[in-house]
Amino acid sequence: MFNRKTKLIFAIPYALWMFLFVVFPILLILYYSFHNTDGDFTLGNYKEFFGKSYMWMTFYSFWYAFIITAICLILSYPLAFVISRSKYKELLLLLIILPTWINILLKTYAFLGLFGKHGTVNNVLEFLGIGTQDLLFNSFSFVFVSVYIFLPFMLLPIYNSVSGINTNIVNASYDLGADSRTTFLKVILPLSIEGVKTGIQVTFIPALSIFMITRLIAGNKIINLGTAIEEHFLVTQNVGLGSTIAVFLIFTMAIIMSITNSKNKLGRRK
Repeated sequence: MFNRKTKLIFAIPYALWMFLFVVFPILLILYYSFHNTDGDFTLGNYKEFFGKSYMWMTFYSFWYAFIITAICLILSYPLAFVISRSKYKELLLLLIILPTWINILLKTYAFLGLFGKHGTVNNVLEFLGIGTQDLLFNSFSFVFVSVYIFLPFMLLPIYNSVSGINTNIVNASYDLGADSRTTFLKVILPLSIEGVKTGIQVTFIPALSIFMITRLIAGNKIINLGTAIEEHFLVTQNVGLGSTIAVFLIFTMAIIMSITNSKNKLGRRK
């Protein structure tokens, strides 16, 4: 067993890493959020952000993040059950995980080719007699590609929870007279809810600030908070306002994680 002094020594590299690459960047962003383009201290960035235009942008960011997360959840939950009961579960999991090994930029460009005017999807639609459709640069393409990218992150935590459910418990519920709906609500869902919460957490939070897909797939017709941060840092050079939006996202993510974790702890105590 390690003594207390040895544990502290081993913790030093981790603490340094966390400070240099997590705490310090957050403090730096917080510092810049209170300064204008001239480097003077100001609260104007927060005043501008909490104005009408940015509040609408925030609303749409949350709305699209909610839609993406909801679709991923609806698809992942039954799929996790199918995979967990399949004798080819390892192969199916590998097929789902493989796309996550590919760079997100490459996957996004692949969809540009698939959904383009002369892309594969439109060629199939032409063959079926439906005709060429505008599949790019709209809400449909943005949500579709986002769901494709985030689906594995929702599926894997749910699969871990579902695969750990003892089938004898489910069978006992049926033996005691419960129907399928009651068994799901009273037995299966409570036993898998931790995976659902984790999946929502790792999907909703990144979906709030994703910007590459809005640029390439949505054609800037959808502007969310992530796009605004990129715009202010790289185009307008208004680092203060970009940092203000980033601070808001950091606090939002912290609130979501704390609520989820507190509920998880409460559930474990019960």
